[in-house]
Amino acid sequence: MLTADQFDTLDRFLLDLNAAAGDVILPLFRTEQDGMEDKGPAGAFDPVTAADKGAEAAIRKLIGERFPEHGVIGEEYGEDRPDAEFVWVLDPVDGTRAFIAGLPVWTTLIGLRFQGRPVLGSIGQAYTGEIYIGHAGGSRLISREGTRPLKVRKGIPLTQAIIATTDPHACFNGAELGAWRQVRSAARLARTGCDAYAYAQVAAGRIDLVVEAGLKSWDIDAAIPVLEGAGGYVTDWTGAPVGAFGGQVAIAGEKAVLDEALVALKRAATV
Repeated sequence: MLTADQFDTLDRFLLDLNAAAGDVILPLFRTEQDGMEDKGPAGAFDPVTAADKGAEAAIRKLIGERFPEHGVIGEEYGEDRPDAEFVWVLDPVDGTRAFIAGLPVWTTLIGLRFQGRPVLGSIGQAYTGEIYIGHAGGSRLISREGTRPLKVRKGIPLTQAIIATTDPHACFNGAELGAWRQVRSAARLARTGCDAYAYAQVAAGRIDLVVEAGLKSWDIDAAIPVLEGAGGYVTDWTGAPVGAFGGQVAIAGEKAVLDEALVALKRAATV
């Protein structure tokens, strides 16, 4: 069990990591993407930019200097001691396609596992100056306007909910797309293309449900403590806790909205 002092120390360090990532990413945002790579299979565009690689390298360097005994799992540079007691899980630029398109909905995801469980995380948007940060004891938004607590929206049914997903046609298979369409048909409003920035807006009480599939650990680990600290829920499509490797994920502020969505999602769930 982590002590309050340990949480405080790691929380402050998480802010340092966000600052280091932002220092690399911001000079490259809305510039020509020289040297951009495509790591996707034929016909599937999966870009990697200098911002992705540089930001993860900067984060790893700070972790190595401050906590050399900690492990790291990152999207760009793989695993280093993934079985350590403390393991940082990194997606330096979640939403690289948005980054390339000049849209400020990309984020830096930094999560910390303790004994295999996500306990601390942040969703940072350096361009807008926002860091959504939290753990089970509470979450907060740090912005240029100051700091305020994060709290999900409660007391609404799915028929009044605002929902989101990244790209239903690219990220869902046939059965998953059918489940999304059923959930979408019941909701009031749906938005796409916001990646993990949509998760942050669930924590902030603006979006009520996000449905995703095909996630990796670095896509979701950081968000779990932020959402739970804001009073939200993060499960797989069966309603069980999200596994160590991501997969199909539902994020909700209101339990009733999650339960209504799971009626459709369970039919396309994989275990």
